Amino acid sequence: MSCPDCFSGSVHEGQPRGSIIKLHGLDTYLVEPQDGKPIKGIIVMIPEAFGWSFVNNRILADHYANKSSYRVYLPDFMLGHSAPPRLLGVVRSLSSSSIFMKPFYLAIAMVSFIPWIYYNRIARSYPVVKAFFTALRQSAPTSPTTNAPLPIGAAGFCWGGKHVVLLSQNETTTLADGTNAPLIDAGFTGHPSFLEIPGDIEKLTVPVSFAIAEKDHRVGPKEAEIIRGIVVDGPGFAQDDAKKGEVTVYEDAGHGFCVRADVRSGTANVARQAEEAEDQCLRWFDRVFGV
Repeated sequence: MSCPDCFSGSVHEGQPRGSIIKLHGLDTYLVEPQDGKPIKGIIVMIPEAFGWSFVNNRILADHYANKSSYRVYLPDFMLGHSAPPRLLGVVRSLSSSSIFMKPFYLAIAMVSFIPWIYYNRIARSYPVVKAFFTALRQSAPTSPTTNAPLPIGAAGFCWGGKHVVLLSQNETTTLADGTNAPLIDAGFTGHPSFLEIPGDIEKLTVPVSFAIAEKDHRVGPKEAEIIRGIVVDGPGFAQDDAKKGEVTVYEDAGHGFCVRADVRSGTANVARQAEEAEDQCLRWFDRVFGV
């Protein structure tokens, strides 16, 4: 079940520079590396509640492409049923309003909460996500300069974090040459929700990097230690340190800090931690992909 923190935060300023394409049946925001850098891999973003069209998510996709040589896809995995950005203001009013006004704002919030939860429950959404990644892997994307197969990473936030973890649980597909390949080569998730801990983590077969907020009531420091005990301190994947996962806890950060932190609040840590989480994601994919 979702919580108010999943729908709180601020809208960021900026003009996304990417383009809209149709990819494997889904409307998709695409952004390429700058300055003609050769593409060394693909990052597919699986967003939080506000979905593929939310400016914050598109700006984050731009940041990934601007800082690296990754092609970034941000598909409409919610099939047009993402939460409306106006909900951010409603949740803010709900938390700060008087006891007399709370029922009013709660009623307005529920008008958006309930449809979002219905249309985007994991049992309904994961088949859409899995089908996209299956088609992407089977299309065998290659580097335009070397013709080598491009590694595929998934970066998910809140709702999207659950999907990254599921994709990392021995999900494979058969390629044209008859060999089996994992749907993704590595995963990253910031402030994930809906996780079953330790069960979901114990099933991982693909290395995943976790960015956890200290003040997150969904997956916080206690859960981070459990995750660390499995993906970092546990036996890992074939005893290969390069394939182990990683866990970083961001001090004083709250749920949504990777995407919806109020960078205009004047709190220096907010913008810095959001940027550090961006860099964590890119370093992780560089490390696992060996690029």
